[in-house]
Amino acid sequence: MAKRRKGRAINGIVLLDKPVGGSSNQLLQKVRWLYQAQKAGHTGALDPLASGMLPICLGEATKFSQFLLEAEKTYEVTARLGVRTTTSDADGEIVEENPVNVTDAQVTQTCLSFLGKSKQIPSMFSALKYQGKPLYHYARQGIEVPREPRDIEIFELEIKRIALPEVELRVKCSKGTYIRSLVDDIGQQLGCGAYVTRLHRTEVADYPTANMVTIEQLEALRGDDEQQPDFEALDALLVPMQSAVCRLPAIHIDAAQRQRFDNGQSVTDPSGPEIQEHEFYQVYDTSNDDALFLGVGEGVKTPMDQPAFRGTDKIFVSPKRRVVF
Repeated sequence: MAKRRKGRAINGIVLLDKPVGGSSNQLLQKVRWLYQAQKAGHTGALDPLASGMLPICLGEATKFSQFLLEAEKTYEVTARLGVRTTTSDADGEIVEENPVNVTDAQVTQTCLSFLGKSKQIPSMFSALKYQGKPLYHYARQGIEVPREPRDIEIFELEIKRIALPEVELRVKCSKGTYIRSLVDDIGQQLGCGAYVTRLHRTEVADYPTANMVTIEQLEALRGDDEQQPDFEALDALLVPMQSAVCRLPAIHIDAAQRQRFDNGQSVTDPSGPEIQEHEFYQVYDTSNDDALFLGVGEGVKTPMDQPAFRGTDKIFVSPKRRVVF
């Protein structure tokens, strides 16, 4: 007999405004406790130095966190020129100091040269794994390990202010982009070095900045009564879990097709776009007046080579969850 999970079966996403300091996991556990949720997960950690948007998935929404991990992110960052540190941010030790003999025009030209696709070597103080351990584990022991350059893309880079030696930027980038490494690379190209003094994430995918809430706001809404917490006020802040996959094309199925979908069988002839193999789709039951979100389906080929889809094992929301792909 399966062990029953403790807590509430609440599903949705909290757009937490992470403060500077503390770990993302500590805040995750705090939010989970405030909501008394059965399970919770975040969509990409922020360093203790960083603040801003940290989407926290509760309940079934955790099955869609991968889509937010892969989404683009937007940051506001303050770079301090003339100094390099071990971590490329204010938490590290200074390893190099140089005069800042550059003009505003040179700073602008150098920053904008990073727009587009490029290769980036991850920082030794990142959480990227090497032989099963995060890179920062080795860095704290003074061990340098080989790191392969990674493909990244800077979609937008706006220079908000130049007041040398400080430069304020707004950066919209692909997953896997390390802003600290970007700032260090900018400093290296300018010939004076640079490090991050402030890093604030304003956007993840399409989530609006204005919808972020702080831990203090959540605590105030929950109230002090441990016996009767105000979950209604907290639940009203939740973003629907399907918002994590809102960019996927949507397909609609009827009651008979849903029965097959719920049992992990392939479904043909859904209403919506033509099904493409290995592509993902939002799936809705439209047999009633209100469209009911069922989960995510992946395009497959039937034995008759007919386009079809079925729920995926990792990111499938259904009462039966008996999907094999």
